[in-house]
Parts: sequence; C-alpha cells; structure tokens
Amino acid sequence: MASETPAVSIIMNCLNSARDLRPALDSVMRQSFTDYEIIFFDNCSTDESPAIATSYPKVRYVRGTVCVPLGAARNLAIREARGKYIAFLDCDDWWMPEKLAKQVACFERDPGVGLVCTDTILSDGQHEFGRVFDRGVPSRGMVFKELMQRQWISMSSAMIRREALASLGSDPSGWEGGWFDETLNVCEEADVFYRIAHDWKLDHVDEPLTVWRIHGANTTFRHYGEFADETLAILEKHRRLYPGYDEKYADLVALLTRRAAFQKAVDLWHKGKGEEARRLLFPHRDVSRKYRLFYLISYLPGFLFPFLAKAYFFLPSFLRR
Repeated sequence: MASETPAVSIIMNCLNSARDLRPALDSVMRQSFTDYEIIFFDNCSTDESPAIATSYPKVRYVRGTVCVPLGAARNLAIREARGKYIAFLDCDDWWMPEKLAKQVACFERDPGVGLVCTDTILSDGQHEFGRVFDRGVPSRGMVFKELMQRQWISMSSAMIRREALASLGSDPSGWEGGWFDETLNVCEEADVFYRIAHDWKLDHVDEPLTVWRIHGANTTFRHYGEFADETLAILEKHRRLYPGYDEKYADLVALLTRRAAFQKAVDLWHKGKGEEARRLLFPHRDVSRKYRLFYLISYLPGFLFPFLAKAYFFLPSFLRR
C-alpha cells in the first residue's frame, strides 16, 4: 500500500486523450515500484478521458476551470503533487515496468542528483524508429553544457527531485525562474531541464524504459518558427539568470544562435520560401551533415514537408545529429 505521502507523484496532463489513454495508465499500473500517486490534470476534456482516468486506482483527478496552455497546465498539476520525486507521463506515451524503480534507485544513491531520465523508444505505436540514446549514451553529473549541445531527455522519461524543482522558484511568469515558463509554448520542457542541469547533477538509466509516440503532425516539425524564437528567448533568459554567461559559455551562445537560424530556415522552407531559407542558413551550412542535407532539401518544394518530416525518423542517427 502506498504511504500517505508517496515517494513519486506522476504528472499526467490531459486534453481529449481518450484514444491513447488506457495504454499509458496501464503501463503505470504495471510498475514494479508501487509507492506513487497519479496527478491527472484534465485541461477541460470533452471526450471520454475523465471517465477512463477515474476508473483507475491511485488517480487524483483534477479538472481545470478553463483550458490553458500545456506549460501552465503542468504547473497547476505540480501544485497538487505530494511526492519526493516528480515524474511526467504524457497521455500518448507509456513506460516499461521497471522504469520508476530504476530511477528512484538513482536518486537514492546520490542526493546531489536533481533529474534522472531513461533511454526512450521512438514509435508510432506500430513501428520503432530508433532510440533517443542512439546518438550515444549521455554524460552524467554536472552536464549543463552537454545538455545544451544535445538535448537527450524526453518528457515522459523525466523524473525530478522535488528540491530541484523548488530551486527554480514557483513563479512561472517573466524571465527570472519558475517551474514551466508560461511565456514559452514549445520549449518549456527543455527550459526546465536546462535550468536544473545548471545547478544539479543529472543521471540516467541506460535502458529503453520509455516509449515516446511520434505522430504524423508532430509538434517538433510543425512549429519550427516558434522553436527558433524560443531558442533565442532561452538564450536571453540564461543571460539574465547566469551572470557572465557570454564569456563563460561563448560556445553555447554560438550554438544557440545557429540552431535558431536552422529552425527558422526549416520554417521558411515549409512556407515555400526556400531561397530565404538558404540565405539564412548559408553561413552555417557546413556545421554538420544535417545542416548540409537540409540546405540541399530546401531546393525541393515546401509541400513535401509532411512526408520528409516523417521520413526524418527513418534516417540513420548520424544524419539526425
């Protein structure tokens, strides 16, 4: 039986997720580690999600009064959490049975660890496209720079120590901290991971214990223009939070600047502005194979974007770097 104050609070944010919800909840029920609660925050769903969620044990169902952006919904759910550790499970993803147990063990070994993730399978529900750690097993410890260079934490694999989350502050508005930054729409998760990595150790379980569902209209590819804007917003945020950032992390400043240029170029090509995309990317085209490949792809018509976005996940990992 779980204690009154559970070890792990599992945050599930839902908006009309009935189609995929049962496999996600079933994967929680199969966990070998059972000292958890589920904070199920319903962002005003109009489908069968409430009935499905409340049919499961250990679910604390919370319904919002108005529909809010995902970052704000995550903050509202976190306020309900009682656990020592906070885990996140998106309603269309699922976990392997040892996921929670192995992450908690990592935390218990080292009180300086603020976040633990796992390797993650990328899948459309039928086919496996690869794993997040295909690009190499990530570093452990104080790895802020490494995480900024290569983001290896999928949302549904993340578990955060309560004290690490609290150290970010509780006011999500403005630039100066908070949990999930409600001024961000597509990078709010990465922003939290970066800020934890700046002040806490990171660890991981080198096993594919999380499955991340990739959909045809995946946000990563549909909102590249927003990614560009928010990449630069995160850079400005870090400059405010961490004095001397430009001098200490000059390589990261250059990286984020060219990353934003690439993201904006993808958005321009998607909108049929291939010439503008190439002009923007030209100074950075030889940075990596991915940049060179996209520079050539930008000569193709933008209407091919949906097909090529899905095909991206079938590329060898060295071309996706």
